[in-house]
Amino acid sequence: MVYFYIPQRYRWILLLISSYYFYMCWKAEYAILIIISTMIDYIAGIRMAKKETRRERTKYLIMSLCSNLGLLFLFKYFNFFNNSLHTVLSDFNIFYALPEFKLLLPVGISFYTFQTLSYTIDVYRGIKKPEKHLGIFAVYVAFFPQLVAGPIERSTHLLPQFFKKMEFDYHRVTDGLKLMAWGFFKKIVIADNLALYVNHIYNHPQDNFGWSLIFATYFFAFQIYCDFSGYSDIAIGSAQVMGYDIMDNFRQPYYAKSISEFWKRWHISLSTWFRDYFYIPLGGNRVSKLRWYFNLMATFVVSGLWHGANWTFVIWGALHGTYLIVSIISRKIRDKFNAFVSLSKNETVHKFVKIFVVFQLVNFAWIFFRANSLSDAFLIIKNMTKFGSIGLLQSLNAPNFRWETAVLTIFVMEIVHFLQRHSSVRELIAKQPLLVRWTIYYLGVMSILLLGRFQEQAFIYFQF
Repeated sequence: MVYFYIPQRYRWILLLISSYYFYMCWKAEYAILIIISTMIDYIAGIRMAKKETRRERTKYLIMSLCSNLGLLFLFKYFNFFNNSLHTVLSDFNIFYALPEFKLLLPVGISFYTFQTLSYTIDVYRGIKKPEKHLGIFAVYVAFFPQLVAGPIERSTHLLPQFFKKMEFDYHRVTDGLKLMAWGFFKKIVIADNLALYVNHIYNHPQDNFGWSLIFATYFFAFQIYCDFSGYSDIAIGSAQVMGYDIMDNFRQPYYAKSISEFWKRWHISLSTWFRDYFYIPLGGNRVSKLRWYFNLMATFVVSGLWHGANWTFVIWGALHGTYLIVSIISRKIRDKFNAFVSLSKNETVHKFVKIFVVFQLVNFAWIFFRANSLSDAFLIIKNMTKFGSIGLLQSLNAPNFRWETAVLTIFVMEIVHFLQRHSSVRELIAKQPLLVRWTIYYLGVMSILLLGRFQEQAFIYFQF
C-alpha cells in the first residue's frame, strides 16, 4: 500500500531501492555489476542519440556489447573455455597453465545482461529513443520482480510503464495475487516435490536403471516447467499488483505439435530475444538453405550455452537445432502425410501423436540439460534400456518423495491447462458463485501449506 500512497514522480525511488535490496540480499557486492551495466548502457544510449547515422552510433554499441558480454564471459564462461582449451592443448602435448578464476557466478547475470543489451541495440537501430532519466532506466535494468530469472523484458514495452500513474485497483491486485499463488503452487508443491526424486536418481546414474531413469526424466520435464513457469507467474503477478504488465513467458509448451511451436511456447522472452537480436541479424531464413541451417544451429547452440557453461547445455541446444533442421528437410513428406490424414478424418488422433512425439523429443534433450556431465548423460541413456527385477512402484522410491502427491498435483495442473485453452482460469473462477470461488481459494492455499516443500530449494534458473 505504501507504493500507491507515494506520488508518481517519486515511485521510481522506492522501486530502485527495493530492487537493489532484493538483489543485495543474495550478495551485496555483486550489485556493482548491475550498476556498471546500467551506467555503460545509459551513457551509450545518450551518446548514440546524438549521432545521425548507424555508422556513427556503432562505436557506442560496441562499447555496450563488449562491456556487458565481457562481464558475462568473465564470471560465467572464462573457466569453461579455459578448461576446454587446456584439455585440447594437453592432447597435443602443448603446455598451458592459465589458472581458473575463483569467482562466484552472479545470480541472474544472463537475464539482466540480455535485458539491458536489448535496450542499447534498439537505440542503435532507432527503434527506441534513449531514456534520459537515469533513475528510471536503472529501475528498468534491475526491476525486482523479473531481475534474477526473467521474463527478459524489452525497453519498448517496460520502460514507458514507469512513467504511468498506477492507481490501486482491487481486481487487478487480487488477480496478481492469484497468479502468484498459482506460481507458488507449481514451484513449492509440484516442482520441489519432484526435485526430491529427480535429484536422487540423476545424482547417482550409475546406481539406477530402467524405470527409475525413465520416471526421473519425465518428472524432470514437469519439474523444470513448474519451477521456471512458477517463477514467471510470481514475477508477472507481483508486477501486476503494482500495475505493471510483463510479457507471458510460457503457453502450455508440452502441448506443442512441433519443435518450432514448442519454442513459441517455452521461455518466450528468451526465444524471441535470440530471434530478434541474433537469428535475424545472421540472415534468418532469407538466405541459402545451408546458411539457413547454420543460422538455426548457431542460434540454438548459443542459446544452450546461455543456459550454462557446460557441454551438456551445448548438446541440449544442438539437439533442438537438429530437430528443427530435420523438420524443415522433411516438411514436404510431412505435408503429404498431413493431407492424407485430413482426408481420412483422423485429425484428433494425428494431433495427439504429434504432441506425443514432440514431448518425447523434448524429454530426450532434457537428459543432457539435467545431467551433471556429458558422461553422466550418456550413462543415463545407456542405463535406461536396462530393466532389472524392480517393479514400477518400487522404482518410484526416493527419500521423502511422495509419488502420489506428484502425480495428483500434475493432474490438477493439466486440468487447469486444459481449461486455459479457451479462457483465463481467473476469469472463469470470477464468474462462479461466492461459495465456489472461496472454496477454490481455500483449497489452493491449504494445498500449498500442507503439500508444499518449504526446505530451501532455489529456482533452477537462478543459476543462469
